[in-house]
Amino acid sequence: MTDDIVFEVDGAIAVITLNRPQKLNAVTPEMADAIVAAVKTCNDSDTIRCVILTGAGERAFCAGSDIRELDSYETPWEFRNRPDYCDAFRALLKPSICAVNGYAFGGGLETAMSCDIRLASENAQFAAPEIKLGWIGGGGMAAHLSHSIGASNAALMLMTGDPISAEKAFSWGLVSEVVPQRELLVRARAIAETIAARAPIAAETAKLNLKAAVSMPLEKAIEYERDLQTICFATSDAAEGRAAFKEKRQPVFRRR
Repeated sequence: MTDDIVFEVDGAIAVITLNRPQKLNAVTPEMADAIVAAVKTCNDSDTIRCVILTGAGERAFCAGSDIRELDSYETPWEFRNRPDYCDAFRALLKPSICAVNGYAFGGGLETAMSCDIRLASENAQFAAPEIKLGWIGGGGMAAHLSHSIGASNAALMLMTGDPISAEKAFSWGLVSEVVPQRELLVRARAIAETIAARAPIAAETAKLNLKAAVSMPLEKAIEYERDLQTICFATSDAAEGRAAFKEKRQPVFRRR
């Protein structure tokens, strides 16, 4: 739909690249539509088992929505109901890894937090700068930040709009690892390959389970986890896993 989104599939791994480096990969409405389409392709695929999201260039993963495009919405209500790229990634069924190279500001930060695993290059920076322009984030900014880094740190980011470094993001728990920029995609792909080798239904179910863990009361979350475990246990892949263990061989999972 647009050259500003590159969608590639290599075996069981899909890579979505925000490809507008001259504008810090700021997202336009056309790019948002393309992201929604790419996520649907991933969800509909029986072979894609892990998705990597990254940005082109060395300066930015994503600077959020292109502010110059925001006045194109005729009313605030139209803006409210626009196809949203953060919503798209939250709707992704497959495990996802965000490789943050450079700035992850505004909607870029929200998009990164909508992925399951976040890796950062050493030059990465993270910010919720909307307050500097007179509004706040609307793609899950406060909810994700408070769950990821705690209420006080979230308030510091939301109320100042100032960026934090990759090192601070790591110490606060916002990202899992900080690696040299040249190694970022290599590391992301290595993790993706590990996930892709696991039982795919179990991996997708683990993703559902994690979502439940942050939104349900403890006892309900554990009850839901047990139900999900039972569903996984009944799959052909689980039977294959047990057989492979007994036969001392590598399992062959088929998402069945």
